[in-house]
Order: sequence, then structure tokens, then C-alpha cells
Amino acid sequence: MKADPKAADAAPAAGSKKKLMIMAIAGVLVLGGGAGAGWFFLHGSGDADAAHAEEAPAKKKKKKDKEHVKAEYVPIEAFTVNLQPENGDQYLQVQFTLQVEGPEQVTLIKDNMAKVRSRVLLLLSGKKASEINTVEGKQQLAGEIKAAVQVPFDEGGDEQDVSDVLFTSFIIQ
Repeated sequence: MKADPKAADAAPAAGSKKKLMIMAIAGVLVLGGGAGAGWFFLHGSGDADAAHAEEAPAKKKKKKDKEHVKAEYVPIEAFTVNLQPENGDQYLQVQFTLQVEGPEQVTLIKDNMAKVRSRVLLLLSGKKASEINTVEGKQQLAGEIKAAVQVPFDEGGDEQDVSDVLFTSFIIQ
């Protein structure tokens, strides 16, 4: 028996049409699944949107109630002081910035800069190198500078609103 050439050609054509159809269906499923997943992750479920909608106004209300004043920064010129002797003469050169609450505090600090510098100079010159050469020592010094600057400039006046002391240079020799 002789093989029919038409039947042989028909079998591969039917197999390739099936493969093409399966690939097309798989492509549609992948694209559809990807689009669905993208929509889900971008838009989320309805319950989550409702929860976010309720949280947003609550956060805005807290900010309005608190009346937060923007932090301002006052750079202080460098200090160079003799430290208390331990191992011969040692010097400290330090520069820092004060973080204060609002422009009124900036003006108050700048108007009384002589008092600020005097207080800090007296504080620094009483220190030993061993007290301030560690991270903890520097943090303690920052707290002491903050406390010294917060003391009212005028008798019976209000304390300055200094929220932080940020060192910008710190050298011990």
C-alpha cells in the first residue's frame, strides 16, 4: 500500500493549528491575568479604599489641632576652647546648629547671641577631653548646651524653644 500524500500533509497542518490555538489562548490568559492583577494591586479592594478614605481625614484633623510650627535652624559660629587639663594642653574646636521652633525663636536667639555664646563657652571650658570624646559624651554635651541655651534671657521671661543641638564639627586636639 502506498501512502496518500494528501493525508500526510493534512496531519501536520491540523497539529500546527492546534498548537497555534493553544498558544493564542495561553497568551490571552496571561495578558488577562496580568491586567487583572495589575488592577487589583493598583486599586485594591473596596473595603481597603473605604478604610483609607476614613483614615485620611483623621490624620488631617490631628495636624490642624496640633498647629505644628516648622523647625528653623540657627547656625552658631565655631568655638575653640582650652579643655580641663588631663594629659597636657588639649583643645576643643566645635561648631553646631540649634534647631528651634519658629521664626520668632530664630530672632530671639540671634538678638541674644552674646549671651548664648557666653553660656556655651563657660560650659565647654569646664569639660575634660575624656568626658566628651565618646558618642555618649557628645550626646550628653548636646543636652547640656540645649539646657544652657533654654534658660530665659530675661528674668521672669519664657524659656527659649530649642528642640535639638546638631554638631557640624567636633575636633579634640
